[in-house]
Amino acid sequence: MDFFEAQDHARRLTGRLVGLLLLSVVALIVVASLVVALAVVVLDGQAGGDPLARALSPRLLGGVAAAVILVVAVGSLGRHLQLRAGGSAVAEALGGRPLNLQTRDANERRLLNVVEEMAIAAGMPVPSVYLLEDPAINAFAAGHDAHDAAIGVTRGAIETLGRDELQGVIAHEFSHILHGDMRLNLRLVALLHGILVIGLIGHMLLRGAALGSRRRVRSRRGNGHAVVLGLGAALMAVGYVGTLCGNLIKAAVSRQREFLADASAVQYTRNPDGIGGALKKLAAHSAGSRLGAANAEEFSHLYFGRGVAAMSRLTATHPPLEQRIRRVLPHWDGSLPTPTTRPAAPPEPEPPTTAGAALAAAVVASVGRPDAHDIARARARLATIEPQLIEAAHEPFAARALVYGILMGADPESHESQRLALASQALPEVLVELDRLAEPLARLAPGHRLPLIELALPVLRQLSAAQFAGFRACLVRLMAIETRPGALQWALHRLVIQGIEGERRARRDRHPGQLAGPLSLLLSTLALAGHDRQAARCAVDRAADVLGVELSFVPEPAQAADLDWAMERLVRLVQAERASLLAAMTRCVEHDGRVAPEQAELLQAVAWTLGCPLPGPDRAGLASQAVPRHDGEHES
Repeated sequence: MDFFEAQDHARRLTGRLVGLLLLSVVALIVVASLVVALAVVVLDGQAGGDPLARALSPRLLGGVAAAVILVVAVGSLGRHLQLRAGGSAVAEALGGRPLNLQTRDANERRLLNVVEEMAIAAGMPVPSVYLLEDPAINAFAAGHDAHDAAIGVTRGAIETLGRDELQGVIAHEFSHILHGDMRLNLRLVALLHGILVIGLIGHMLLRGAALGSRRRVRSRRGNGHAVVLGLGAALMAVGYVGTLCGNLIKAAVSRQREFLADASAVQYTRNPDGIGGALKKLAAHSAGSRLGAANAEEFSHLYFGRGVAAMSRLTATHPPLEQRIRRVLPHWDGSLPTPTTRPAAPPEPEPPTTAGAALAAAVVASVGRPDAHDIARARARLATIEPQLIEAAHEPFAARALVYGILMGADPESHESQRLALASQALPEVLVELDRLAEPLARLAPGHRLPLIELALPVLRQLSAAQFAGFRACLVRLMAIETRPGALQWALHRLVIQGIEGERRARRDRHPGQLAGPLSLLLSTLALAGHDRQAARCAVDRAADVLGVELSFVPEPAQAADLDWAMERLVRLVQAERASLLAAMTRCVEHDGRVAPEQAELLQAVAWTLGCPLPGPDRAGLASQAVPRHDGEHES
């Protein structure tokens, strides 16, 4: 299953699960109506008349149904609003703290390096990283999409697992991000919370009625307290039955997704001993994977290992560890390492050499499927970037200066006017960092801009609303002053904004034939970035053949506003057609089987903003920037 099929499958699965959970709500309505009817018959028999007729009156049953729907809807909506911040909301709810990007702790530094390498290898934003101070071995990925994703890892995991094992766990979590599992998981959390609210209300009614009954004296209202007690007990029973149904659905889906994520981790790293060793250490670990957070149960289907104890195998959100180990290590003899054993790490994979033609099909096949070569290239690329720039990407003031410097024009006239504009608009501390980074930025090699921006995104997401407003205003000002803005600068500018603000939600209901204008503009821009006009026209014609749409070649370089207009419409392209669009984009930048680093970076940045995380384009035979590395970690 490739990236595009996985995304479609996740969307279809979301619809089915929501349908099943809605059936659970219907079942709750039926059970609640029966319980209320029974209560009316039993407790209201002394009122005279026909209690059965009153119990089955449409008005009463309609009221019960409306009340159940209202409680579930309000509870689900409230939880959804609490989680709309994405993965950071989940991580903080579990007691996680954002990992200091300038940490000197060796284990924390290693975790950040592994996450950054994996993100750059996958061609996606670097997610925020949270540390849970828990001795268990566990991890999770949460968020609505790749732009607001967060990865949480326990202290026990980073102190117990070796580098390859930790990389296997992180690759497992990246599989959940790339396969669209995160949004599905958060939707499940919200809806299950709505069902659970019914039981919580019942608990409060029982508690309140019990306290009231101790204070009241005998009166004609005694029967009312009995009704409240009965209603509270009924709501608790209904709520827990509904939660059980929801947990059964959640567990069944989660188990299958865990198997898929384990297999993807092997595919990404080409090292089954990494994820397999992590699972074996988890099985042998004294603290296991059980988390101590008060609300760990609510997010149980997000974890790498079982975070909570299951009532039975039916409600277990994860397969047994033995099954998971045997799936990735078929010849496992059943032995487990002692808690202090850390196997020696295998030799680092050598970055591959580039060979062969840059085929669009190979680029499409690589989307959302980073492999061991991509990870090696990402590590090698980070090792070739000057340490001063890597450090700047991890510091709030320097990260802003780094992005300004990357987006400032290369021609002297634009550069000087942009520097003057920043002097009147940017913070003094940022200007100091910009001057300090001037020399290493001037030496920045082609192909290194995108990785640096990806590294800076986590710290930029931590800016306050006022800080981000000022930062955004400076970015807009830089682009407005640029005398000869290029397509790459536009793409990187858009990537920065979208990487902080998140992906714009839009219905994916348009087909290429309905988007000929935006497609013509974008593909012409990509073609002109690497060819003269005649060659660019031919490239657009080849792209039109791939899409099966008649396109018009736009011979003049497009303005940033026009490209933004095109992208606002292209985000509505149906998922099934996005592979064809990526193939067409590749045909536009490909020339004689190779692509210059700037063109490869442009292709990655545009694919990134369209929700198609593209590993290093050199996977398909394009120009590679990888060089052999000589140390155990990249500099930071």
